Amino acid sequence: QVQLVESGGGLVQPGGSLRLSCRTSGIIFKIHVMGWYRQAPGKERELVARIFSTGSTNYEDFVKGRFTISRDNTKNTVSLQMNSLKPDDTAVYFCNAFHPTNTYWGKGTQVTVSS
Repeated sequence: QVQLVESGGGLVQPGGSLRLSCRTSGIIFKIHVMGWYRQAPGKERELVARIFSTGSTNYEDFVKGRFTISRDNTKNTVSLQMNSLKPDDTAVYFCNAFHPTNTYWGKGTQVTVSS
C-alpha cells in the first residue's frame, strides 16, 4: 500500500520558518520525481518545488530564494525548508510522487502564516 504522509505544518508569523517532511512507503522512492504542491482556499493546486531522482531541483518563482527542497533516498523522505514565510504562503501543502506510470499524493498539511 502506497502512503505519503506529510508533517511539519502549523501556524507561523510572517518572516518565520517551517520545515515540512513527507515520509513515503510502498513506492520505489528513488525513481520518483518528488514534489511539493499547495492549495490555498478558493484557488487551484499549484506546484511549489520538485526534485528529480538525480537531485536536480525546480522552484516556482514565488518561492525561489526562500524555499529549499531536498530528498533522502535512504529514508524515503522529501523535505521542504520554508524561510521568510509570507501570508500568501498560507495553504495546504501536499507531497507528490511522480513516475510516468503512476502519481501519488499525500493528504496534505496546513501551513498558516499570520501575525
